[in-house]
Amino acid sequence: MKLKLALSMTTALALAASAVSAAEVEVLHWWTAGGEAAALNVLKEDLESKGVTWKDMPVAGGSGVEAMTVLRARVTSGNPPTAVQMLGFDIKDWAAEGFLGDLGDVAEAEGWSEVVPPALQEFSKYDGKWIAAPVNVHSTNWMWINKSALDAAGGKAPETWEELIAVLDAMKANGIIPLAHGGQAWQDGTVFDSVVLGLGDDFYKAAIIDQDPDALSSEKMVEAFKRMEVLRGYFDENFSGRDWNLASAMVINGEAGMQAMGDWAKGEFVKAKQVPGEDFVCIRFPGTQGSVLFNSDQFAMFDVSEEQVEAQKMMASAVMNPDFQVAFNLVKGSVPARTDIPDTEFDACGKKGMADLAEAAANGTLQGSMAHGHGASSNIKSAIFDVVTAHLNGEYGAEEAAEELAAAVEAAK
Repeated sequence: MKLKLALSMTTALALAASAVSAAEVEVLHWWTAGGEAAALNVLKEDLESKGVTWKDMPVAGGSGVEAMTVLRARVTSGNPPTAVQMLGFDIKDWAAEGFLGDLGDVAEAEGWSEVVPPALQEFSKYDGKWIAAPVNVHSTNWMWINKSALDAAGGKAPETWEELIAVLDAMKANGIIPLAHGGQAWQDGTVFDSVVLGLGDDFYKAAIIDQDPDALSSEKMVEAFKRMEVLRGYFDENFSGRDWNLASAMVINGEAGMQAMGDWAKGEFVKAKQVPGEDFVCIRFPGTQGSVLFNSDQFAMFDVSEEQVEAQKMMASAVMNPDFQVAFNLVKGSVPARTDIPDTEFDACGKKGMADLAEAAANGTLQGSMAHGHGASSNIKSAIFDVVTAHLNGEYGAEEAAEELAAAVEAAK
């Protein structure tokens, strides 16, 4: 009897060990750049130390479009990956189709609802159920300024629209390109996001988040387009088609004074051995202080077979681990998705980003970025991009652009 029991226990332990060693997560992502890949390796090593094998499925292409194409083919064939890097409304779309799993057990056990801002939870949950684990928070309403150029223009970082124009004028008078920009639809949209937000949080919510026709065609929207026309006057003539990182390089090299871009731009300055406060200055787009437009990379967890669920939950827990959140975001330029992590290891811009996020989350001024998939669905975003870029290229005046915007959004709904 004792021998039988001992053999039974040995068999059970062997099976358990086999199950752990056989646990595997297949992860589809587009973090293929050196720093991002190194940071992701922290997650991989953590899981492998717990007996979970990491099966990497990288898909090159920074926007994730290529990755979503690969994903659709996998899901259609009935063989979804364990986890997929995703953004904003893509997560909601997959959840609505019934393809995502339930992370409720691990989320409740670890108190995710208490540490993840509600605005992010809008994309991490579906019908009240946790379906994704957020890795980071990027924010888009930033300006990056060459410190020497700013000093030559008076030394004071602009806080209002009027002060911004004064600094841009001074930079132009000093013989440099005031505003580095890349003429691509998403970059035009990034600037437009900040310009609209600069006219008020309530206005941004009404026009961009709620897509209220009255707000979209309002005098305030006409003013937003007029401000875009003013900014267009500070671009150089070769801006069309320029990649965002080349615009960052113009600021780094002193060829241009500043750039309006999300916080991934900081990685370019850091890579160039520049130091915040000494070589460059990071500020919120003038008029948007206290508010944050965000986009967040998340790992959406697919509905997988029962034997894969435990490994999937272990991965979700590892993603939300504070140590991983710090390690990854230090190299990404973003900030942790958790608001309970100390800023000790982050530079001055990182500390500001974390403080701004916590303040905006507490005050209800944290809103999704339209240009980066968190303020509007993809078809509405495309409609807005078309009008914004056409206006910036001189096809519409401000009044006509506002009318076209309202019509385009209505047609895209």
